Amino acid sequence: MKKSIIAALLSICAFLSVQAQSPLSNEEVGQGLKDALTQGISKGADALSQVDGYFKNPQVKIPFPPDAQKMEKKLREIGMGDDVDKFILTLNRGAEDAAKQAAPIFVDAIKKMSIADAWSILKGQPDAATQYLKKTTTTQLQTQFKPVIKASLDKVDATKHYTELANTYDKIPFVKKVNPDLDAYTTDLAIQGLFLMIANEEKNIRANPAARTSDLLKKVFGFK
Repeated sequence: MKKSIIAALLSICAFLSVQAQSPLSNEEVGQGLKDALTQGISKGADALSQVDGYFKNPQVKIPFPPDAQKMEKKLREIGMGDDVDKFILTLNRGAEDAAKQAAPIFVDAIKKMSIADAWSILKGQPDAATQYLKKTTTTQLQTQFKPVIKASLDKVDATKHYTELANTYDKIPFVKKVNPDLDAYTTDLAIQGLFLMIANEEKNIRANPAARTSDLLKKVFGFK
């Protein structure tokens, strides 16, 4: 997730600073910060939804299911590495497709943010903004992501590829059959990747002055 999401979240502080210095009402300040957050989400929430947003990012790339890694190893040993790689690509394409659902969910959470929430983010831990979003959006992200990921995996034939790989593997003597829930597995890792990117950017902006690329962010840390 790009800097604009966390930059927008941290812009709350600038609005609170204005509140202390001007006759703006809580309602006006609240609406202002929500507008800023919404704009930031709209501009930045598509980072992971781009082609290769997951697949070429080693921090969030979705690997072969852990409980099937013996199967992956064996298939590579018998010359099916290209098929395994194609399957891994389809998992990540499914996650990239589902990530498009994140922005409206985050926007909805921002709309419900109170001034108290804003203060908690300002004075909280280095990942306070990330934790706020995680607390308020995870359930909805899971609900929204899973059917999209299922449709995406079907669209890119991930389930078909996995079935073919599993059928080949199951024909190998003395192996234990595996059948992970691809939809749940990909959904969980897609959401974990989403919050990992948010947490990384939040930490960077809080700790690195060079990452504060706007006057608004400078005001945030000047206020703090």
